[in-house]
Amino acid sequence: MKVIQNYIGGKLQAPQNKMYMDGYEPASGQVYAQIPDSDEQDLQMAIEAAEKAFPIWSNLSALKRSKHLRKISELIEQKLPELALAESIDNGKPLKLASSVDIPRAVDNFHFFATAIEHFASESHFMEQTAINYTLRRPIGIVGCISPWNLPLYLFTWKIAPALASGNCVIAKPSEITPMTAYLLSEICIEAGLPSGVLNIVHGRGAQIGQSIVAHPKIKAISFTGGTSTGKHLARTAAPMFKKLSLELGGKNPNIIFDDCDFENMLKTTVHSSFANQGQICLCGSRIFIQKNIYEKFKDAFVAEVKKLAIGDPLQEVNVGAVVSKEHQAKILSYIQIAQEEGGKILCGGNKFIPSSKRCKEGYFIEPTIIENVGYLCRANQEEIFGPVVTITPFETEEEVLTMANSTEYGLAATVWTKDLQRAHRVAEKLESGIVWVNCWLLRDLRTPFGGVKSSGVGREGGWEALRFFTEAKNVCIKY
Repeated sequence: MKVIQNYIGGKLQAPQNKMYMDGYEPASGQVYAQIPDSDEQDLQMAIEAAEKAFPIWSNLSALKRSKHLRKISELIEQKLPELALAESIDNGKPLKLASSVDIPRAVDNFHFFATAIEHFASESHFMEQTAINYTLRRPIGIVGCISPWNLPLYLFTWKIAPALASGNCVIAKPSEITPMTAYLLSEICIEAGLPSGVLNIVHGRGAQIGQSIVAHPKIKAISFTGGTSTGKHLARTAAPMFKKLSLELGGKNPNIIFDDCDFENMLKTTVHSSFANQGQICLCGSRIFIQKNIYEKFKDAFVAEVKKLAIGDPLQEVNVGAVVSKEHQAKILSYIQIAQEEGGKILCGGNKFIPSSKRCKEGYFIEPTIIENVGYLCRANQEEIFGPVVTITPFETEEEVLTMANSTEYGLAATVWTKDLQRAHRVAEKLESGIVWVNCWLLRDLRTPFGGVKSSGVGREGGWEALRFFTEAKNVCIKY
């Protein structure tokens, strides 16, 4: 049994109330860890540690802060096998996915922002024969970073790294469902010699410690990734306090396939973009629209490829592991039932899956599921399921598919498959989405702005956008 601790003031310590929650391994359904159920006492200790550290950390040169972050990046890379195993056990994702995507991306996040801060520049504006204006950018102070369970270390570091690089001190809360790699990051920060109080990681329930972080008057900015309903609640708390907010929320992403696409490349990528991480990525293409004259060809080929996916113990050579919790498994299965009630036809999957592995008999597995014959305005096509479930729908014209693609409250990501360059530009511009991939999926450049429109969020992460969010701009005007 692993006992997780908070990381406050540079030290690992138990929650002040001595209360813990059970942590479950999704693949086995068994309790394998104890997680701090922290409260305001722990938060107050973290605030005091951050207040003490901020004057020193914020006044370090960008180069010195960069060295600390590069050391953390190097240690994450050195410990990649240990971290990937912990991520797979904690989250249920295949070990090979954690090894090839999640942990390498955490390495890159720290390295990218460690080097980016050395090149971060502000603006100047020359007023001819009158004055010059220049912009100063200073860290905000203490900021809160709250991350989700689907990409635990990947998204945790995506927030923490730019906040620290900018000179802020951070109070961070990982998901209580998947806290293990955040705990291991605490140990890495100690080994790297990160100054005490610069980063504080407080574990616990969102409704308790998460809410306390959002509501604390000394935390001046909140970066949050999670569900849209939680984001709305968070905004209601933070907005009247005039906190800076960055919200990366839900998605219901369209995957638009025109008949002139590179069919083999599209098919291979669509299988991946539908079911990677059991469909538990906010960028997965859960609504697939196929031009009518290749619809039957696509359907037959897609179903055949999905049926080949290996499901089972994520520590083995599989394509699909367990979903994150028993509750989430029940939610996903309920949406499959809703789709059938709405007239949907299950082409494959649709059920719980029981692996042959004895240790995984009680795990939270679901067959990759493809559904057709559901209207584009039905619940299965409008509400975020966040699991290994996709719908397929034929279309005839560009205008028709744009209407269907833009019909949801969400606008995070979209994928377009076509060889027609003019069409690609035209459709990309008309899609109500913060990100559009053309003839690819999840091809990420960390310099680019990341985020959604409509109910998919507020603000942008990545590149200069993240460094701007975690700093305050001040204009200085000097008259000649």
